[in-house]
Amino acid sequence: MAAQLVLVQAVAAIRFSPFPMNNAVIVFLKNLTLGKVKTRLAATIGDQKALEIYSQLVEHTFKQVSRTEHEKLLYFSDNLHSDLPVIGQDFLLRQQQGGDLGERMSNAFKEVLESSAEKVLIIGTDCPGLDASIIEQAFDALDMQQVVIGPANDGGYYLLGMTGFHSFLFEDVPWSTSSVLELTLQNCAMHGLSYTLLEELSDIDDESDLNSWNEWIKVNQSRES
Repeated sequence: MAAQLVLVQAVAAIRFSPFPMNNAVIVFLKNLTLGKVKTRLAATIGDQKALEIYSQLVEHTFKQVSRTEHEKLLYFSDNLHSDLPVIGQDFLLRQQQGGDLGERMSNAFKEVLESSAEKVLIIGTDCPGLDASIIEQAFDALDMQQVVIGPANDGGYYLLGMTGFHSFLFEDVPWSTSSVLELTLQNCAMHGLSYTLLEELSDIDDESDLNSWNEWIKVNQSRES
């Protein structure tokens, strides 16, 4: 993956949709602040390189989400004024609220579902394999199921979708561990929620993940040539 730094000081207008949402995609991301993104990756390749990689992942995620026709909301970790990526006009900007990751995701789901959205997905910006077709598959799955989950190969998930607000899916979960997906599925079963799983994808959290992804690209490029 070539390292090309995305502009990080773009001015973005904060806007809220005046119309009811049917389907909404929440993108959870960090402000592009040197030394505060991809810390596990930065531990071996340095803060600057890690910021460049993260910026590319953010750009990829924006591109895929923009290819869909659903409402799009960016929830930033710190603020809406500094260290922002280049943002298209089709995105709504909001700030994450809460303590740990679970509380922040729970609050975001609650806010968007209360705005009259019927189906809501949340994704991060760590998964280079996520594309627009998978987002559409997730929304289609919610026609038949209450929950849809995109499992990551590290035991977490890269996508979670719901047709209603289920706060218990975010409670007492040890985030950033290999048991996140298993506990989420157990919670669904315990509360009688129907769910479906999408294809498993890889996140990029450390240098080993980055090397594996680059190797996957090389293999697939050689097959296509």
